[in-house]
Amino acid sequence: MSYFPRVARGTHSYPRDESVPAADRLGLGVVGLHEGRTALLAAYRTRNVRPVAGCDLDAATRAEVGAEVPDVAMTGSYADLLARDDVRIVGVYTPDHLHAEHIIAAFEAGKDVVCTKPIVNDFAAAREVLAAARRTGRRLLVGQSTRFFESFRRQRAAFERGEVGDVEVVEAHYTHRMDWYYDRAPWIVEGTDWVYLGLSHPLDLLRWYLGPIASVSAVGARSALARAHGMPSFDIYSVNAVAADGRLGRVFGHYGMHELPRARNSIECLLYGSGGTSMAQYHDMRYVHTAPDGTEVVEDMLYEYRHYHFNNEVHGMHYGEFANYLEHFAEALTSGADHSPDLVEGIETFCLMEAVRRSALAGGAPIELEALLDQVGL
Repeated sequence: MSYFPRVARGTHSYPRDESVPAADRLGLGVVGLHEGRTALLAAYRTRNVRPVAGCDLDAATRAEVGAEVPDVAMTGSYADLLARDDVRIVGVYTPDHLHAEHIIAAFEAGKDVVCTKPIVNDFAAAREVLAAARRTGRRLLVGQSTRFFESFRRQRAAFERGEVGDVEVVEAHYTHRMDWYYDRAPWIVEGTDWVYLGLSHPLDLLRWYLGPIASVSAVGARSALARAHGMPSFDIYSVNAVAADGRLGRVFGHYGMHELPRARNSIECLLYGSGGTSMAQYHDMRYVHTAPDGTEVVEDMLYEYRHYHFNNEVHGMHYGEFANYLEHFAEALTSGADHSPDLVEGIETFCLMEAVRRSALAGGAPIELEALLDQVGL
């Protein structure tokens, strides 16, 4: 069986090291196999994680994913998955409103957790998950895949080396036509808001570079696609943010659009710094930045790295990003080092998303985050 073993050269990936015994790799059990299928497949690309179990209520989904990973045990019982001694990390990829229940159960079973974003989408759930983490001492990584895409990793590394100087403004967007998502996940119409879905990516990038956000002002609208599906939430958002230290950020999201022209990408993050500017892009894999002599440098690594991130020439799903964040988390668990984004970051970003939602519903009225953070005990 093939797991697309081609691993591109470079520090962007964590190629498998066959010298690491299977028993020394941390076992991954995944609940929610529609998106979680990608995590199971991605684990084969890591040094320190091995997929051991998958769980889904739908028998047809279990059979379909099980055929791809025949060495992974399949079950319809989450309790059975949590009872396995060979599961150290639980990957939670269920609908948003079930995240808290599944995270807390994993913590109580002595497991550490990777949870797709957003980890929660209401305040009661945020308080319960935070209390469970403090009570059990377990750790959680938020699966913010964009951070772990190669172009965004390069941008972050350059930022940490000081190549753009002091970041003064951050601008990020995520725009994508989402017909397919309504068809795949009908629960989103009543169960969540696009601020927690697509907009979570650029808002996380904003928080990553600016640190704590003090206030936001946002406006929203519904596209023809959202109206056709009866989506009650906005699927177009425009956000202005002020960081706690006074720096500025801007975020845009549109999830009912037609595809972008070639010049733009679905996700872009621009850093405006005192010493230069830079931009990272997805689905393309470009990192564009200004050099010290004022020239522009374009690093385009898609041709070399696409098989690691996408499996093939078709840009589909997030295999490379999932592998990268699984390995990042496993190394942190093994060494005791910090990891990011952790549970506290995830809850802070939830508060940021909720502030955006409230501001847009209020027609752009500024929302201060301090009161929201107090509600969840941060």
